[in-house]
Amino acid sequence: MPTALDKIVEELREADRQERVELLIDLAKSLPPLPERLAQFKDEAHRVPECQAPVFLFIELEGDQVDFHADAPIEAPTVRGFVAMLVEGLDGATVAEVLAVPNDLIERAGMREILGMQRMSGLHGVLRRLKAMVARAAAAQAAPSPNGVPSH
Repeated sequence: MPTALDKIVEELREADRQERVELLIDLAKSLPPLPERLAQFKDEAHRVPECQAPVFLFIELEGDQVDFHADAPIEAPTVRGFVAMLVEGLDGATVAEVLAVPNDLIERAGMREILGMQRMSGLHGVLRRLKAMVARAAAAQAAPSPNGVPSH
């Protein structure tokens, strides 16, 4: 797991229940806006269907590094906080680092104590979707083009 994400998870895990909620709200406030070039693509293709709140994920690969952007509504601060945690903790990580993020990340961060099952399911969907997007982009980048030259 990338060091930046590990630090956030550790901080959440060590906090008590109320501090954990406050940390998520602080993270929610720190989520950067989508770059203009991506904002126009907030559509079903980029939406996380498992999440009740409209969460949109965007990844781009620069070589082996993941450039990660996301949007989540201010009205859903815990979801937005989790998304901000991923953006802050994974932006610039390698493909391998993103794919190695444990599937129980939410539990490791102690979020089970503060979120309901439906919200937990939605956040698991965000992580699954992110990892699937990264895996697809890496596979497409590595796939040879029709003339035998790898595409980049």
